[in-house]
Amino acid sequence: MIFDPVYWLVIGLGMALSLGAQAMVKGRFKKYSQLGTRSHMTGAQIAERILADNGIRDVTVEPVRGNLTDHYDPTSKTLRLSEPVYASNSMAAFGIAAHEVGHAIQHAQGYAPLKFRSAWVPVASTGGGISMFIIIAAFFLGGAATAWGSMFAWLGIGLFATTTLFTLVTLPVEFDASRRAMACLKGRYVNDEEYAGAKSVLDAAALTYVAAFATSLMTLLYWAMQLGLLGGRRD
Repeated sequence: MIFDPVYWLVIGLGMALSLGAQAMVKGRFKKYSQLGTRSHMTGAQIAERILADNGIRDVTVEPVRGNLTDHYDPTSKTLRLSEPVYASNSMAAFGIAAHEVGHAIQHAQGYAPLKFRSAWVPVASTGGGISMFIIIAAFFLGGAATAWGSMFAWLGIGLFATTTLFTLVTLPVEFDASRRAMACLKGRYVNDEEYAGAKSVLDAAALTYVAAFATSLMTLLYWAMQLGLLGGRRD
């Protein structure tokens, strides 16, 4: 199994997609972090402005350590911006801060995909955590060729699929947050050049979620074929 070249091809493609997407995000963030905006507002200030524009007054904006660690916490209604975003007036800071506000707007409006993703987190975490143990057991039990192997195979693939579903649902959540962010910025807080810079950073960030889904899906299909659930078992 570990010597299967297809396995290493899947792992290699997944790593290449992930590393490539991350490199693009870091490169664009570095580039547009050096380009300021005409308003001279910081990421924290633009976040607070957009929250107010949308009538959201119960979300707190606070700094968090690290780079690209920005996130919105719906449980505490806290928008946390990384240090290079919180106090910066760059195009990159505007894009990322607005994107996180996009999640706060989704939460305030009860956006269904966000609600589903939040509820699905413990399911995906548990399923992903134990799926490989069951898949390995299914492999040694003969996979789809035996009754016990088939049962374990379907269970393992089903559990692994919970993480694949999570990465799939993440796509519309993240794309929609970016769409909302750019709509809030356009015309009012940024000019055309600043808009393009902020959007470039968010477009690159979106690729990381696409890479995560593609990697999870390839891995799921690989194990389904390896266990004989799709296309017959590979020897």
